[in-house]
Amino acid sequence: MIGKKDILILSELRKNARESLTSLSRKTNIPVSTIYDKLRTHENGIIKKHVALINFGELGFSTRANILLKVPKEKRQTLCDFLVRHTNVNSAFKINNGYDFHVECMFRDLKEMEDFNEILEDKFCIRDMKVFFLIEDIKRETFLEDPYVLGLL
Repeated sequence: MIGKKDILILSELRKNARESLTSLSRKTNIPVSTIYDKLRTHENGIIKKHVALINFGELGFSTRANILLKVPKEKRQTLCDFLVRHTNVNSAFKINNGYDFHVECMFRDLKEMEDFNEILEDKFCIRDMKVFFLIEDIKRETFLEDPYVLGLL
């Protein structure tokens, strides 16, 4: 079972994962050594990965899309392998309710996205594809920033 100290530490990390242990200690009233030990314990478990949220538009990837895919059962694994390796795929999820995959992709322009979609259609016998363009981030990666609101503390 995860304790209150763990939740406080994780909550602060969700706000700013680059914050120093000393600063975290001041904010949570938890000793630095305890924070360090808890972080080491939770790495590769609760803490899957330390990442930066990037503004892909500033890097020239102005077309962002969420794509829902439905494929024949015999093509699912090969499509999954393709999605995992493809450089334009930011995130891929196996889903249900009529679709097999939800894929978040980044492209330089619409032409690059259309080329990607054509490859999908040609190689994987896509039964259905829905494309949703991401226009603007309204809220991103903020779950568990305030553990009090969630009733965890």
